[in-house]
Amino acid sequence: MGNKQVQEAGDNSQQFQANNMTVNLGIDEKRAREICQEMILQLKNKYTEEALKVAESRVSEFEDKLLPKMKAIDGALEAFADPSFQLLLVEAQKTAASTERPADYDLLSELLVHRFQNGTDRNTRAGITRAVKIVDEISDEALLGLTVFHAVTCIEPVTGVIEEGLDILNDLFGKLIYATLPNGNKWLDHLDILSTIRVINFVRLPKMEDHYSEQFAGYMDVGIKKYSQEFYRAIELLNSNNLPNILIEHELNTDYVRLCVLNKNDIDPTKLTHLSSNNTVISLTDIQKNAIRSIYDLYKQDVAIRQENVNKFMKEWNKRTNLKILREWWNNIEYLMQLTSVGKVLAHANAQRCDKRLSPLNH
Repeated sequence: MGNKQVQEAGDNSQQFQANNMTVNLGIDEKRAREICQEMILQLKNKYTEEALKVAESRVSEFEDKLLPKMKAIDGALEAFADPSFQLLLVEAQKTAASTERPADYDLLSELLVHRFQNGTDRNTRAGITRAVKIVDEISDEALLGLTVFHAVTCIEPVTGVIEEGLDILNDLFGKLIYATLPNGNKWLDHLDILSTIRVINFVRLPKMEDHYSEQFAGYMDVGIKKYSQEFYRAIELLNSNNLPNILIEHELNTDYVRLCVLNKNDIDPTKLTHLSSNNTVISLTDIQKNAIRSIYDLYKQDVAIRQENVNKFMKEWNKRTNLKILREWWNNIEYLMQLTSVGKVLAHANAQRCDKRLSPLNH
């Protein structure tokens, strides 16, 4: 995907490898499907003959979504031999049997894949188990609102270039906003009842421009004025640390230059491992990482100029149809809310259902 990628936001973001819960018993797709059939036997006594036919058809659709996804991940089929995974599989089959919504089968499969990829954490496992049980209870509009809210708060583009970042987000939300976004408070009450969010009454949700001016601070911070004392100090830091000129002209104010980063966390010495210059990846030493942080510290602090940058950024934001719709919806949400672990795994699974490029949820 090159630069056109999205990742989960947050200081503790990391990449997980799909190698958890491996039991080396040689489970192949045929055996995994047999295990699914063995598990479904537990449902037979719960339905009449007529209802059982419908239930089996729905569970079969769910399995047809699940098995190809698990087969595509190294070692994932081995999870079918794990007792705790089998118990979750039964719960997913029960939910699949209860729902007539085709998208739910795909959503349930994403949740089980997530269970394999992140199942060593007990908090995560508890969240996934609860999410599996409520897939057939959550309304269409509430699931949509939950998913889009999660994407705003937890997903960010992997690029320091403003125009690219906006285009990536516009494309992402074009996939996630697959229906009319919910209005009013009914959908919030519904999500609260299902323990997917916590509504904080009497506290207003920050406006979108306020939210992104912090989350994407690297786009909107003032930067370093060209040919100033700080500018030459930055050049000196680059040269003395054998770094290429990684300063770019600030797209929102051409009198300034800035580092090509989304926010200051992107240059945290514990996270930054390389940078790109002229399409060349450069490995960085700890000293070089600290030098880059020192350059960010040279940025001019001017509230008025920064606010001008925020205004210009949101003007560019509104030029993109999906982002304009998103902003209008977000700014009409009355109350602050927080996603629970249940809401987060459910929202991210639905986001992955809509956009296959999204990486697994990180915790």
